[in-house]
Amino acid sequence: MRTPRDSLRYRLRVRLVGLLGAAFIRGLGCTWRVTTVGPDPFALEGPAVGAIWHEALFVAAWRWRGRGVAVPVSRSRDGDLIDAVLVRLGFAASPRGSSSRGASGLLLGMIRSARAGQLIAVLPDGPRGPRRRAKPGIVALASAAGAALVPVAVAARPCFRFGSWDRTMLPLPFARVRCVYGAPVRLPKRSDDADVERWRAELEATLERLTDAAERELGLGPAASALEEPRP
Repeated sequence: MRTPRDSLRYRLRVRLVGLLGAAFIRGLGCTWRVTTVGPDPFALEGPAVGAIWHEALFVAAWRWRGRGVAVPVSRSRDGDLIDAVLVRLGFAASPRGSSSRGASGLLLGMIRSARAGQLIAVLPDGPRGPRRRAKPGIVALASAAGAALVPVAVAARPCFRFGSWDRTMLPLPFARVRCVYGAPVRLPKRSDDADVERWRAELEATLERLTDAAERELGLGPAASALEEPRP
């Protein structure tokens, strides 16, 4: 049965958004002054899963472009647009799903990709939040795939903050961007619910600590307005 998403008009719209979105990120990102700290997850032996807060998706799209990284994307219409942009930026085509739709199939697809040596990037507080609260799915993925779990923190100054649930950051032209890779952690393949919750809480705390440190390096405090202001 055909749906509105099968129409030629819809497919052309998705393709156009992919082209324009990728061009926008490439053009803006090339002006950023990016500093990277910590072990490069691309240099790790074996599977790896990178964890980065949802708010940093623009920086992640720029920083990991052209590397064939796989990113789980929801089956929603917004997911169609995001996937179109990511593919144009050189990300791998990924199984589609979310925490509420197609979760089992998505997890199995990500496990297969990770075991095949593909770096997986997960936004652990997505797709709908709460902001900066990690969900257990990323721990289950890393554990089942025998992958190293790599926390990734991002800060930028100056940047614009959207009014969305995650307060998405968009670094302005020529912004200073700091990307911090935390120490990779390998989880046991067999984990019970208590283990998963412990690792989830540790991941969340590590991401918060690394993000706070990255913001301090740029002289930033908690975001109080749409345009991120330096700490007084």
